[in-house]
Amino acid sequence: MIPRMGNSGSDIPMETQMLLMEAREDLGVDKGLHEASNGPTHYILFLPVLDGPFRSSLQGNSSDELEFCIESGDPAVEASQFLEAVFINYGNNPFDLMKESMKILEKHIGTFSVREYKQKPAMLDWFGWCTWDAFYFDVNPRGIEDGLKSLLEGGTPARFLIIDDGWQDTANEFQKEGEPSIEGSQYGARLVSIRENSKFRSSKNVATNGAPNSLKDFVATIKKNFGVKYVYVWHALMGYWGGVHPDAPGTKKYNTKLIYPLQSPGNLAHSRDLTMDCMEKYGVAMIDPNKAYEFYGDLHSYLVSQNVDGVKVDVQNILETLAAGYGGRVSLTHRFQQALEKSISKNFQDNNIICCMGQNTDSVYSSNVSAITRASDDFMPRNLTSQTLHVAAVAFNSIFFGEIVVPDWDMFYSLHNSAEFHAAARAVGGCGVYVSDKPNQHNFELLKKLVLPNGSILRAKYPGRPTRDCLFNDPVMDGKSLLKIWNLNTYTGVLGIFNCQGAGTWPNLNKKQIIPISKPTYLTGHISPSDIEYLEEVAGNGWTGDCAVYSFNSGSLYQLPRNGLLAVSLQVLQSEVFTITPIKNYNQSIQFAPVGLIKMYNSGGAVEVMDFFDGNPTCRLSIKGRGSGPFGAYSNIRPKTCIVNSKNVEFQYDTRDKFLTLTIPLGINSWETEIYF
Repeated sequence: MIPRMGNSGSDIPMETQMLLMEAREDLGVDKGLHEASNGPTHYILFLPVLDGPFRSSLQGNSSDELEFCIESGDPAVEASQFLEAVFINYGNNPFDLMKESMKILEKHIGTFSVREYKQKPAMLDWFGWCTWDAFYFDVNPRGIEDGLKSLLEGGTPARFLIIDDGWQDTANEFQKEGEPSIEGSQYGARLVSIRENSKFRSSKNVATNGAPNSLKDFVATIKKNFGVKYVYVWHALMGYWGGVHPDAPGTKKYNTKLIYPLQSPGNLAHSRDLTMDCMEKYGVAMIDPNKAYEFYGDLHSYLVSQNVDGVKVDVQNILETLAAGYGGRVSLTHRFQQALEKSISKNFQDNNIICCMGQNTDSVYSSNVSAITRASDDFMPRNLTSQTLHVAAVAFNSIFFGEIVVPDWDMFYSLHNSAEFHAAARAVGGCGVYVSDKPNQHNFELLKKLVLPNGSILRAKYPGRPTRDCLFNDPVMDGKSLLKIWNLNTYTGVLGIFNCQGAGTWPNLNKKQIIPISKPTYLTGHISPSDIEYLEEVAGNGWTGDCAVYSFNSGSLYQLPRNGLLAVSLQVLQSEVFTITPIKNYNQSIQFAPVGLIKMYNSGGAVEVMDFFDGNPTCRLSIKGRGSGPFGAYSNIRPKTCIVNSKNVEFQYDTRDKFLTLTIPLGINSWETEIYF
């Protein structure tokens, strides 16, 4: 799922799952030109939804008309009329509009729940490591231990681990031992048991092949030796890419049937995907829908017995291609999603599931329990032209996904030409933060801008989304627009700004949509406290109307009014993060605004509780938070004394920009800073 921008019906691509339009009052026509007013902006939202066994999407045509495409995915499931194919709503705030619309649909459709009512897995607040881009299919216990060790020794311990594809017990009739492998044939492999493969399980009491005795022993070892709190493992929705083997003794009971996927015309109108093409070629051994809960229950209960805490469930979009003869794609998705979520609720504490490749509305509107879903295609470290597209896509897609789930912005490499770009995006994304570095190939200076010494992260409160003035600009290809992403913490706002131009192009554009541009070197834009939605909720009572604005890159502190502007210039693949805090009156003489841990991208995420005690003659501000390192704040007057955890500490105060700084000592996970005036 990727965003598109346009100004006519023909710009709307096939398979559009959300359409947001901006409208202003038309003052009339003068010589064929429409003149827009300077009045309030209105937003119109189209959400194609599920109507019984049918699924809708939008598309434009060459006559600039908007068409509804309604499909079941099963030739036997037909209808002649559709009464609830598309939901339409309007409002003055695009973010309120999305939130209110999803809540209306939640009650009306009854097949999904919105994000705020779902249990969020605790791993979201801890730094993680995924094995995929580190090893791909060659993941092994020794490599995992090496990676966890190097992250721990570098001062950014991984507290959650995803053992990605490569741990399962599979067989592949399309790959013969001793023969060169055919590209894509790995997707023909099928699951032959729910247990781990021989890399993670010794066949004897003594692990002569270097494998641990069992997955259970291995998980226990890495939790003990490296302080890992949560271990997830990967599996496909159908067990594995090629499904579950129909004749293997350990899987025969699931009554699998070999089916060759059939992609919809809408999918085929977009770029061909090697993975899906290979699955079409080799087929998928689909679990009998009546056996789905039994399969997930067996697999997940076994994983729990092995000390595994959760799962990443991939290839969820496969159901839309297997639905013929099963009542259609919507009905089939409902059945498998219900079975999956029932097993998750029974077997795993804390709702520990990450959904992947489940971006179609079949899956989204079937999500009652799952709270995390990938918001884009994979991070692809070897495709240098995809990096800016990835960041732009996850931000725009989070407008839609963020109302139903916590969008997962995927892993990244900390040693990469786009590493800082990705790291800054994760800091404002409100998502989990995890890397897929190869062992001993890390940029710890960068990681320490995201990860506290105890392995926790400063995660913002909401899904990161583009600012209102960016919603209808193309940050990848128009040659002039910077991307701004906003979020909130308990007491501060956070704003990331990114230059995504000139480093890649959206796929599948028609000739009309491709505008030749010279590759921009620098772009200049502006940030403002007004870019942060709902900032007044953070401010509370006593807000002066001004804000303290802290620039992470320069370390500078500015004071701006609510609608004030600050110019920012960035090269391609450069980014900047600003902490924006309302300046509040605490009494007649004290104005104050916390910035937080100023060496962290999302500095304000460290501030958790603030209290003011108005005494005579001494006043005291108490700030409670977590993490260590330099702490900063705006203060209109110089404090008399600063105390951290009952100990006096030195502080610096710059009278020019009213910047107060002090140091939270290393080794402290939580603290109370008392500032006396």
